[in-house]
Amino acid sequence: MEFNFPTLPSELIVEILLRVPVKFLLQFRCVSKSWLALISSPKFVKTHLSLSVKNKDYPHHRVVLTVRNESISGESRPVHSDYSLSSLRNDSVIDPFFLDFPMKKPQQGISIVGSVNGVICVAIGDGDLFIWNPSIRKFKNLPDSRLKLEVSEGYDGIPCGVIYGFGYDKSSDDYKVVGVLCVEKNYDFHHNDVKIYSLKSDSWRNKDDVPDGVELMEPCEFLDGKLHWVGGFNGGVHHKERTIISMDLADEKCGTLEQPLYTGGNFFAWLQVVGSDLSMSYYYMSSFSPATPIFCCVFLSMRSQTDVWVMREYGVKESWTKTYTVKYPDNVSAPFISRKLCMSNKGEMLLLFGSTLMAHNPEDEPIKYPNLQRTKQSKPHKLFC
Repeated sequence: MEFNFPTLPSELIVEILLRVPVKFLLQFRCVSKSWLALISSPKFVKTHLSLSVKNKDYPHHRVVLTVRNESISGESRPVHSDYSLSSLRNDSVIDPFFLDFPMKKPQQGISIVGSVNGVICVAIGDGDLFIWNPSIRKFKNLPDSRLKLEVSEGYDGIPCGVIYGFGYDKSSDDYKVVGVLCVEKNYDFHHNDVKIYSLKSDSWRNKDDVPDGVELMEPCEFLDGKLHWVGGFNGGVHHKERTIISMDLADEKCGTLEQPLYTGGNFFAWLQVVGSDLSMSYYYMSSFSPATPIFCCVFLSMRSQTDVWVMREYGVKESWTKTYTVKYPDNVSAPFISRKLCMSNKGEMLLLFGSTLMAHNPEDEPIKYPNLQRTKQSKPHKLFC
């Protein structure tokens, strides 16, 4: 007996495929030539990405955990595990999907510069940069930026490090990396060299019109076509003129945003994107309490807490708004510094406190401690959403 299966309209097939996770789409490319052409088309890829980003339940969003495993020989090797963001929020025990890390330099330090549209920029060692798409298992080694830390004869200043930022320029449909060589002169910070990499041209070029005397701090956050760093002028990060430095990837012009008003204290500062808003994190190095509440601070005392503030209207200082406070339980108190790893549109947070991963919902739910399987012998190195 023959069965005649109904044929779905092509429009309905497209709508179904647009809601399928990437790892299954890669398998579906083998179904037929027409499916291969559809799934590989730039229009389909962009529409699929847009729908995934708009889904507030985050079914396709992933967390990449980088740990360092010590082998029998004592060699430290990077291992990358991929977790569903929704599973970290909702499940008590999570089994990872191990990623095939393509950059084979296990002895080098690894830093994730940024992630946009599922594409990750990775820095290895003192200058090797890669753009990596783990979903399709492809990567690209970027050409040498020649942003070096060596001190040559007649060099005026002490090179402190290279700060990177990674983002997407929608106007030119291009991914870009910005590198800034930071130099200290007479206890003030200056940029010595700024370069911009374009994936389309596969080349670096100099950026000469960046104001001097700027101090930048990692990490860099990408929002609405712009890169953002915590920064300041003439040593302002640790003194009076604290600000946020931005660079528009379309016209490649720099700008500044004002931080919330606050006073004194020794702290580290980080930026964070919350949905379509910019947030800020200040981690104080004592149990000192500032006179003015600031965006997100952790007090390193037995009753550590995080005050969460969000800039509701981009560029408007008065729109900094305190949204809620996370109070830590006693079993994760000082001396470790807490780090907010990622945050959903609903305000749900993943935090790393020492080596303890915590998931928190602002709706007065108890803090959860996700159990990451098969990583018990590893030390957390980097988490990234």
